[in-house]
Amino acid sequence: MKKIGILFGMEDTFPQAFIDRVNQKAEKGIIAEAVQIDKVIQNQLSDYAVIIDRISQDVPFYRAYLKNAALTGTAVINNPFWWSADDKFFNNALADQLGVPLPKTVILPSAKHPDDTTSKSFRNLVAPLDWEGIFDYVGFPAYMKPYAGGGWKNVYRLEDKEEFFRTHPETGQLVMMLQEEIVFEEYFRVYCLGGKAVKIMPYEPRNPHHLRYVVDGPPTSKKLLATIKDYTLRLCHGLGYDFNTVEFAVKDGIPYAIDFGNPAPDADVNSVGQENFEWVVEEAAKMAISYAKAQKPGKMNLTWGTFMRDAVSSSKRF
Repeated sequence: MKKIGILFGMEDTFPQAFIDRVNQKAEKGIIAEAVQIDKVIQNQLSDYAVIIDRISQDVPFYRAYLKNAALTGTAVINNPFWWSADDKFFNNALADQLGVPLPKTVILPSAKHPDDTTSKSFRNLVAPLDWEGIFDYVGFPAYMKPYAGGGWKNVYRLEDKEEFFRTHPETGQLVMMLQEEIVFEEYFRVYCLGGKAVKIMPYEPRNPHHLRYVVDGPPTSKKLLATIKDYTLRLCHGLGYDFNTVEFAVKDGIPYAIDFGNPAPDADVNSVGQENFEWVVEEAAKMAISYAKAQKPGKMNLTWGTFMRDAVSSSKRF
């Protein structure tokens, strides 16, 4: 019997719906349940062929558990090693190489020194930075947001450099990105599961959270939808995420990728709406069952993106 587990925290609607959908399909030798952890012993086989991870970004203990499970053969969705290593600035740089349009973006050192460091720790950092060069490249208005994080936390819209210099000290030890504002005519949030199932959803990020998924918007051109799907697949294949959302701001007909590293994306019926919820539950169940069937106990069963696969295949062997 192969078990599919889902590891989750405060969310209520998606986890149980996912479990029920997998079990309703009654695939021979496959069942789904909420993950149960009573102890974690190094290099000990996990009980689960597949685990859908919905919470380890907030719980370091779970992240360690998932890495151990992956090492011993569990197909963890999403890859816990990659999700521990990447960040939004690197993702932007990779997306640029993949040919996906992006806002102009720079990364900034934290306003305050990290704990256990002093100014002597930053002797390789030019002081002051070339602020004028940074501002000329990005332009204003601009958004400042953490290079690692999500949920629209610590995001600032800045009108000019004076507002930047007033606001940046408030970010403390956070490492921030400064990003060009894309004044969009259309906006989309896109689910991508298993590197192939794509659901493009009109989205209005300026609305209250429960009203962001637009259900009665104007029709979208087939050409634009095809481009958004193409860019979504490029990003998810490059990064190697099995369960992700990608956000696009469309300006002058060009979809700019705004946010595309969301390995535990919102799937609550109360925010995404019933139609989108039904789609993601169904596609997640099909993906998990497929991965469980393909899973080889005791072997590595993780998804690695083309960036990592190409890097490893071309690296020098010792």
